[in-house]
Amino acid sequence: MSEEQVATENQWFYEENGQRKGPILENEFVKFIKASTVSQGTPVWKQGFPDWMKLENTELRGHLNTHLPPPLSGEHISNSVVWVLAFAPFIGYFMEWIVAGALSGGNEVVAQIAMDGSKYWFVTLALNIALSIFDEKRLRKAGHNTDKFKGMVWLVPVYLYQRAKATKQSLAYFIVWIVCFVLVLLA
Repeated sequence: MSEEQVATENQWFYEENGQRKGPILENEFVKFIKASTVSQGTPVWKQGFPDWMKLENTELRGHLNTHLPPPLSGEHISNSVVWVLAFAPFIGYFMEWIVAGALSGGNEVVAQIAMDGSKYWFVTLALNIALSIFDEKRLRKAGHNTDKFKGMVWLVPVYLYQRAKATKQSLAYFIVWIVCFVLVLLA
């Protein structure tokens, strides 16, 4: 076997945020595993694989931190926060009305003008982001590696979609958020 073939066979690729990363030599890839850059559930590939495989289904599974239990499944994680987040567009819109009413001195006409001009849109945005961050921290405590979608808390529907995939749950709260968002836009 030539030196080039050995180097090619020991090169690994992995998925990160929907992008193919690599090639990385196997000894460097083991360092990625130990640093938790890649972890259980990460899709990986190397020459000779018929398709992408989960890291724990490859010969490198011995490098995973296996003394830790697997993440809690979706049925064992409280979904109360994520359901509040699913209805956050409605809740935020209601909170915007409260702010508009309070800052208009109770003048309904001024409050209506403020709402028509979307003057307090940031209230809904802040609520969505705060709930996403809170929920992401709860997922991390349940043992899920949220590094892949942690930055997505700013994009709530993307976060909800990725959360559903990570916890192997239905897309119900993602769909509810989208419907609520569209209904608030039409209001």
